Amino acid sequence: MSAVKQTGVVRLGAGAGYSGDRIEPAVELAEYGALDYLVFECLAERTIALAQQARRSDPEKGYDPLLEARMRAVLPIAVRNKVRIISNMGAANPVAAACRTAAIAQSLGLGGLKIAAVSGDDVLEVVRRGDYRFEESGEAVASFADRIVSANAYLGAEPLVAALRAGADVVLTGRAADPSLFTAPLIHEFGWAFDDWQRLGQATVVGHLLECAGQITGGYFADPGFKDVADLARLGFPIGEVSTDGSVVITKLTQSGGRVTEATCKEQLLYEIHDPQRYLQPDVIADFSTVRITEEASNRVRVRGGRGTPRTSTLKVSVAYVDGFIGEGQISYAGPGAVARGRLALDIVRERLKMTGVDTQELRFDLIGIDALHGEMRGAQHGDPYEVRARVVGRTLSHEQAVRIGNELETLYTNGPAGGGGVTKTVREVIAVQSVLLPRECVQPSFELVEV
Repeated sequence: MSAVKQTGVVRLGAGAGYSGDRIEPAVELAEYGALDYLVFECLAERTIALAQQARRSDPEKGYDPLLEARMRAVLPIAVRNKVRIISNMGAANPVAAACRTAAIAQSLGLGGLKIAAVSGDDVLEVVRRGDYRFEESGEAVASFADRIVSANAYLGAEPLVAALRAGADVVLTGRAADPSLFTAPLIHEFGWAFDDWQRLGQATVVGHLLECAGQITGGYFADPGFKDVADLARLGFPIGEVSTDGSVVITKLTQSGGRVTEATCKEQLLYEIHDPQRYLQPDVIADFSTVRITEEASNRVRVRGGRGTPRTSTLKVSVAYVDGFIGEGQISYAGPGAVARGRLALDIVRERLKMTGVDTQELRFDLIGIDALHGEMRGAQHGDPYEVRARVVGRTLSHEQAVRIGNELETLYTNGPAGGGGVTKTVREVIAVQSVLLPRECVQPSFELVEV
């Protein structure tokens, strides 16, 4: 009899909160967390667009760049402790990710594994053929033509559950809704129906709390002197102990750093939420307004009361497209009069860009440490700092124009105020993201198994 059937509790561990997250906390959870599932949430709108670009350059790529490092670190422990892995590290190429994971398992001497690749979120051709408009701007998608890089629908839990029911030990998907990565194992283990809206609403609460990993254990919460968190260098990632009704206890390993409190859970619950009563997800419309949070013991917080109503007839699709280039240059000034020299430097570059006819769509001039974040009036409330860094950044339609911005700032070495140093200049392509709503029937997810 499985641990889940014996205890009535599913133990979910959060192995990552974004693509570049730390690996050691996931290893620690796999080893000591007594987990049933370890979930790596690694995708954002921009990262999947970058993954699509990588796949176009190499058809065998397009999955998360840390997939191999994570699997080599975690897979042997997960197999030994019978922990199943779920992740969106498949990004733009779940099949390649599954094949690479299988090769890693073989190289580690691990056999008898089933690795599922969930596909179907890539709807680029569907969006290109249809008459769609962006939800944010109202612009016709067709007017962007060849500038579009990717179009990925947010899948729900259903194809992930299907893969688990087929015996997958590792499930790798592309663009799925973040909470769905955590909802899927709960549906599978507890046998919930896909129209059990109340439980799916609470399951979405669980997924939303866990999806950002270290944020709920104090990482994003910490504010010295106001919200102190111990041992952040060894921040532990969270565990969710989920009961059959969907209620959850959020906790962490005793030996890890960080903290789980009523306050950390409340902050995470409200993170990136627009309307708490209508949190639109592919599985359900979740209602967070009735959630109750109770601190039961040190680093043990119970969360219950999430609700849900029937899901929408459409799925959100993130459409990424090339939107020009960003050119940037920076230079530092220090010592007496640093602020005055920094402002003079910005004035010089502002005039030079006009004189030389650099064509920009957006342009800004900042003194980092003075007005880069909250504007000039906010920075003026404090005395002049001893050092500042002048930054000029602009968006252009061409790479050539973007290069000219950094070049102009570099000339301040010998043509600007005294004492400038540490010049840096960069140019990067802009990948912008807007969304469209696609009828569900236009998205056909599926999975395939790779066996080791």
